[in-house]
Amino acid sequence: MLVLLAVLLCLWSTPVMADGGHDHHAVPTLKNQTTTVVTIKDNAVTLTFGPIDLPSGHEGDLAASMPKHVFQLPKDMYMVGFKSAVFTKEGKPLPRNYLHHILMLNNDKPSVSCPGEPLFFSGAGLEMTEAKFPDGYGVKLGKGQHLMSVVAFYHKAPPTKNVMASFTMYIAPENTPVKEMEVYQVGVNVVCYSKFAQRGPDQTDEGIEIKPGVQVHSAPVKFSMDGCVKFAYPHGHDELLLIALENKTRRQTLLRTVPDVKLDGTFLEFQPHQVYKDPQGFSISKQEDYEMVMVHHHPLQKQDPQHGMGNYLLYMTPGPCPTQKTASAH
Repeated sequence: MLVLLAVLLCLWSTPVMADGGHDHHAVPTLKNQTTTVVTIKDNAVTLTFGPIDLPSGHEGDLAASMPKHVFQLPKDMYMVGFKSAVFTKEGKPLPRNYLHHILMLNNDKPSVSCPGEPLFFSGAGLEMTEAKFPDGYGVKLGKGQHLMSVVAFYHKAPPTKNVMASFTMYIAPENTPVKEMEVYQVGVNVVCYSKFAQRGPDQTDEGIEIKPGVQVHSAPVKFSMDGCVKFAYPHGHDELLLIALENKTRRQTLLRTVPDVKLDGTFLEFQPHQVYKDPQGFSISKQEDYEMVMVHHHPLQKQDPQHGMGNYLLYMTPGPCPTQKTASAH
């Protein structure tokens, strides 16, 4: 069993507890030791990772560059948004594509979308989009629950010393009324690591192979719960043109997300108006059929292989929306 670096920090003399031996679900670990620090201040929980020298390889099903870090919070909290950053030890910002992913999991709460796995409740890839949920909604992080971070840097990043990353979770002020949301993963690529063995020959840890020209990929989605989606966090790679979630039963496009890219297709960002956020929300039903779609364009002259992903992390209240609303396409 990997011995994790446990960092005890104080919030008004209250410790944030780190736990290296508690592992409710099988998750990957690494042998190299790199520090992760957790701090709580001003209604925010921030994890700081590193420093680490790049490039760094990936290990395990979740393609980690650093050891997992398990920690506990001193009281019940509600996450109402999050942001990420990548930078040098001296504080110099680095290109967002240095970051492969940050995954935040709750080992004490099972995933609804990936049975048998811990709940993936927040995270970021190279998009590094800041997330702020509609007012009055949040994800509960219980006192003493074993929360865990999994971090990976891009294995093709140029040699860079003392690289660091951070992940900040915004917390609702104490005594603020918050409606609890569930978190649900959907994607064209396989999103549940326990199902990675079922991936097709064109799919790796980096995503689905994108051939030259315009490529359209889709995958059926069947929800295992009814919900009212209030926020949808998108994830994609370079050369992505579009990701969408569609209700095939009702013939409705629920989400339509287009990133900003450079002329050569390099990913820039998802603009705020392309990130779905609505307190009224839209309903999803376990009785209906859905489909995830992603569209890429791989320039004909590019020789390097490209792999794509098209995912949403859906934040929803249980049960249908009080008043059914069809989401505006984004």
